Amino acid sequence: MRRIAIVVGAVTFAVTAGGVPALAGPSLFPSEPAGAGPVSAEQPSPERPLVAVAHRGASGHAPENTLAAIDAADELDAGTVEIDVQLTADGEPVLMHDASLERTTDIEEVHPDLDSYDISDLTLEQIEEVDAGSWFDPAFEGEPVPTFEEALDRLESLDLNLFLEVKDPQSHPGIEEALAGEITSRGYWMRKNPPREPNRLMVQSFDWGSMETSKGLLPSIPHGLLGEVPVDELGDHDWADMVNPNHTELTADYVSAVQEAGFEIMPYTINEQDRMVEVLELGANGFVTDFPDIGQDAIAEFEGARQAEM
Repeated sequence: MRRIAIVVGAVTFAVTAGGVPALAGPSLFPSEPAGAGPVSAEQPSPERPLVAVAHRGASGHAPENTLAAIDAADELDAGTVEIDVQLTADGEPVLMHDASLERTTDIEEVHPDLDSYDISDLTLEQIEEVDAGSWFDPAFEGEPVPTFEEALDRLESLDLNLFLEVKDPQSHPGIEEALAGEITSRGYWMRKNPPREPNRLMVQSFDWGSMETSKGLLPSIPHGLLGEVPVDELGDHDWADMVNPNHTELTADYVSAVQEAGFEIMPYTINEQDRMVEVLELGANGFVTDFPDIGQDAIAEFEGARQAEM
């Protein structure tokens, strides 16, 4: 069992949005695995609990997008984990947010002579040689960059739900098919949770065209659009299940419009408890945070206040 060290400390992340329209590809993968029983899309439900999604794992407590961060999310009783996935030069899906390994690994020390440190220019063998933990805290020295397969195994063993973000699909041709193949090979991820529970799996990206392609490959799996979809364009994406914008300019009117159009909405990335409560008061179905422990406190505060008003 991998050791878990909870380290207090916040990390600030900048994320930019952009969507490129594309036609959905044909469904190449089965919507239900053999022996798994019927599968149907998970639809928004007013009875679904509010969710504090652990951003890149519990990335306020452990190095982002590592198995240690997933373990920390479990230790903090987070029910849902968000991770980012990209493809290596040899087509292997691995967990990483940035295009380059420079910020979160010792790649420059391990491979000082390479011309590029981008994931898409590195083989899995090269990436497996780096340390993805020490930059965060010495307690995580030797923490590797996980493969998508390893992350799915860990999440399943811990019975955690998954928000899967597909990073920069245009730089990783075929990533939708690669991820769909891995997901459909595992009955666990193709089975939906009960209606009153959070989604077991949701796939999302800032590239909305990629998500339409992915939805065609995984029609029974909920898909989300990262970024703010204009209200007058919501109807153009009726194949999607979620709209997850930045929280900073969120309004009650926008939340209401998104939900009335049939989507759930879980803004990113909120680390202050007061703001988490404000976003829930706007009507959001949950939010994404580096600190799922603070997120659960915010949900408890919000629900306690709501109960007191009844």
